[in-house]
Amino acid sequence: MHRVGVLALDGVVPFELGIPARIFGAARSATGEPLYSVITCSLDGRTVRAEADYDIAVAEDASVLASVDTVVIPPSHALGAIREHGQLPDELREALEHIRPGTRMVAICTGTFVLAAAGLLDHRPATTHWREAAQLQRLFTTVRVDPNVLFVDDGDVLTSAGVAAGVDVCVHIVRRDHGSAVANDVARSCVVPPWRDGGQAQFICQPVPEPSTGGTAATRAWALERLDEPLTLAALAAHARVSVRTLTRRFRDEVGMSPGQWLAGQRIERARHLLETTDWPIDLVAHHAGFGTGTSLRQHLHSAVGVSPQAYRRTFRSAAALTA
Repeated sequence: MHRVGVLALDGVVPFELGIPARIFGAARSATGEPLYSVITCSLDGRTVRAEADYDIAVAEDASVLASVDTVVIPPSHALGAIREHGQLPDELREALEHIRPGTRMVAICTGTFVLAAAGLLDHRPATTHWREAAQLQRLFTTVRVDPNVLFVDDGDVLTSAGVAAGVDVCVHIVRRDHGSAVANDVARSCVVPPWRDGGQAQFICQPVPEPSTGGTAATRAWALERLDEPLTLAALAAHARVSVRTLTRRFRDEVGMSPGQWLAGQRIERARHLLETTDWPIDLVAHHAGFGTGTSLRQHLHSAVGVSPQAYRRTFRSAAALTA
């Protein structure tokens, strides 16, 4: 069983603190066995002061991090010297030294500051809450901060934006570990989407559109039913009964990306699902996902996840076998 350690710091935000236990705790094998165990600890094993009006009691101190496979650091509103000067307090530095090399590291929201201050994000891509992105970049100039995405998966280090983006990154980890079928079951159990469109741009404060302005939700639903067809910008705009320019602007406002980027992402997700759940030839998967040819699918999938369709299928078939 994969062991997940959650490090609660003083000032921890209770919502994000509870995400790993809720998401990973819902992951089950085909026979109903739990796939993860989640252990919550504080630096010294004592009660943690929450950002809310209560304290949180934990059962372990940071030494337990030496025995886990993944460490999650939720956000705190009391990071102090870390957020202002980029310096780790001695007690936190000592706690992180318990972690074994090769352990997967995950930061939610401002937890990214902790990983950056520990030197784990040097010359690597990362994200945090969009309000904190500029400060993160000022303090840690070698980190490649992307304020527009919901999370960044850089292999053994993952970082996410704020609040609900912690759900997104944890569901993504379940999918990466065990495939889309398990991740989709987790999402249904927790009543959350298995994948959210777009990035943080859709949540940044911006002028409220006029009440008469139509949205793109109906057109997106229409397109999802026709991914295997040649969908052009003109066809999407015609369905929405607006110009291509207006459609593009509304897509960026609502999902944080252009219609073409959104459509390519949806086709990648369809192809991944088909690779995981069917034995169809690559050309047939490509057709049903809307890529037309196997060559096109190979190019798009490699660009998105860094592997070929065959390698992707082997990886997730192996994961599925382990959970059966």
